Amino acid sequence: MKSTSYYPVIMTEDVQQTADFYVRHLRFEPLFTSDWYVHLQSKEDEHVTLAVLDCRHETVPERHRAPVRGLLLNFEVEDPDRLYAEMQDAGLPILKPICDEEFGQRHFITADPNGVMIDIIKPIPPSAGFADAYDERALPT
Repeated sequence: MKSTSYYPVIMTEDVQQTADFYVRHLRFEPLFTSDWYVHLQSKEDEHVTLAVLDCRHETVPERHRAPVRGLLLNFEVEDPDRLYAEMQDAGLPILKPICDEEFGQRHFITADPNGVMIDIIKPIPPSAGFADAYDERALPT
């Protein structure tokens, strides 16, 4: 099977509020909009997409119609410090302040209106103790 696309779908009770969050804070734009589903695409990279779905919609199997829980979305960016400042200025929750991790990330964690955690990441060179765990193709240059 050859995949032609991959994107997460956030199931929520407030489609518009959730879509607006990603448009406002993470530079997405809607490609399809209805009252029960919005398909978003990054303004900066057409291959980065995300969807928002009303969890009560009939397309969702009835026993699974519930808002999202326990989800962490990773967004790799060029300048996490700029986004950190923007999100602080916007009053978004900062669940983990920006920091450098020994395993090779500069990052911080915030959350969308549903409580979905959003990890804003820039790969950085890992410490010597973690470098051997990486395939050489995955190491930042």
